[in-house]
Amino acid sequence: MSALPFEAYGGLSDAECQERIVRARARLGREVVLLCHHYQRADIYQHADLTGDSLKLARLAAQTDAPFIVFCGVHFMAEVADILSRPEQTAILPDLAAGCSMADMANLASVERCWRELGAIMDVEATFTPVTYINSAADLKAFCGEHGGIVCTSSNASVISGWAFAQRPKILFFPDQHLGRWTGHQRGIPLEETPVWDPDLPLGGLTPEAIAQAKILLWKGHCAVHQMFRKSQIDAFRAQYPDALVIAHPECDFEVCRAADHVGSTEMIVRIVKEAPANTRWLVGTELNLVERLAKEVAPQKKEVRFMSNIICMCSTMQRIDPQHLAWTLENLSAGTIVNPIVVPAHEAGLARAALDRMLRVS
Repeated sequence: MSALPFEAYGGLSDAECQERIVRARARLGREVVLLCHHYQRADIYQHADLTGDSLKLARLAAQTDAPFIVFCGVHFMAEVADILSRPEQTAILPDLAAGCSMADMANLASVERCWRELGAIMDVEATFTPVTYINSAADLKAFCGEHGGIVCTSSNASVISGWAFAQRPKILFFPDQHLGRWTGHQRGIPLEETPVWDPDLPLGGLTPEAIAQAKILLWKGHCAVHQMFRKSQIDAFRAQYPDALVIAHPECDFEVCRAADHVGSTEMIVRIVKEAPANTRWLVGTELNLVERLAKEVAPQKKEVRFMSNIICMCSTMQRIDPQHLAWTLENLSAGTIVNPIVVPAHEAGLARAALDRMLRVS
């Protein structure tokens, strides 16, 4: 059966799409599990069966009986769901344009070129353990799987780096320089031993001597949302509220992380603020949808949660999963047609799974 074209949904109002989403889900029943990342917009998040960060959602979905996994997130998240799910399950991304700007900052061609350039000045296979943040494409996870490397998340990066150093003396960390820098700091590595590799420059813009001195080579990548936060915003908040607490995601700038009271993943941010005593005030450095949702949830405990930046900065690619795309996806599915399935090629998926399995064993 041919798919219902998206053009028929683009002009529908949000309210009409919400009604159609509810009806389609009722028809599908247990055939579908709907996953929503913490950064997802509220009008989509309300439909979630499971919520959380990307790895948690992929693992939980694989444990369900649902043959269809609709991931309201971004492309790399749906890839992880496909890799970790059972063969009879299909991962679906409602809008293929929902990508990740950070993940796009490291592609396989540039990482392979980096590996070759390092190999020209040293025995790279014996010297560097490649570590990719889970916010990366499946082919980069496969690269790590093939070269004895591993995947990390924002919550386990320090533990994973310990494993990586036990394998080889240095780490090539991509794509997020900020998480890599903070992870090195947690392990007591001086900043001068965590230089940035610029893939647009020969030898990453570094000298052979700087590479020899480095413990962690940081890829020149970042999250556009977390890049917006500044230490000056924390200073201004503390000046106004000396007893307030600050919590930030490790994708933030190093000075922001160092000035915060807590640094952790989205799951950790939610947990710490929810478990905090009543009548506490928080400044939170992560994506706006999560912060606004958290603020509403803890308001009955007289907790005040504020967004760190005075500039609205949402994950723009996550916002692409809107009521129109979700209604289109679910109505097609209920009519027997799968749109936007995410299928990682078997060889690539096997190598990526090896790197993910290493992470799961270590952490």
